[in-house]
Amino acid sequence: MPVAVITGASQGLGLALATHLAESGWTIVADARDATRLISAIDALPGGPHVAVPGDVTDSWHRSALASWADELGGAELLINNASTLGASPLPRFVDLDPTVYAHILDVNVVAPMALTATLLPQLRARGGRVLNISSDAGVEAYEGWGGYGSSKAALAHATRVLAAEEPQVRAYAVDPGDLRTAMHQAAFPGEDISDRPLPETVVPRLLDLVLA
Repeated sequence: MPVAVITGASQGLGLALATHLAESGWTIVADARDATRLISAIDALPGGPHVAVPGDVTDSWHRSALASWADELGGAELLINNASTLGASPLPRFVDLDPTVYAHILDVNVVAPMALTATLLPQLRARGGRVLNISSDAGVEAYEGWGGYGSSKAALAHATRVLAAEEPQVRAYAVDPGDLRTAMHQAAFPGEDISDRPLPETVVPRLLDLVLA
């Protein structure tokens, strides 16, 4: 069975992607910081074997653990860098964003996914694999309050294009899934009703059709 490594897979879009892939016969190696939630979510997936690897993707040891599990299960054919952080809620103006918080946003949203990609590259190269980096329209459009998150997603999208140019054996995509009804999107709009946003499950087939075609 093909192996997919998915970060931020305990809820929201990450879990929706993991569920769809598991239903399609993939083995999932899943990451998230909340161990209890992650283990519960991954244990409920169909098929298997699937592995929950709780931890922080900014930790190099944790990234190595994800790669080791993927290798043990046959080698990663797909990496989905979904884990992200807003940094602060409510979202501050860019000039008011604490530099330490901004550095953390960049670490989680840009440095960590590219470092995990590098760790998994031998496996991905060997299998003509794919990398899906979850981007955002905030990386293209200038929205008030979205300076930290948006600039990190702009950097991730550009890094993905460079990766695609440098690694012809691996197909790399940066895709904006649109506004979704997720915990992170709710944190961006505290106290507001976001029930008009679509559920993550609605965009999963389109994302995977693009990446796996």
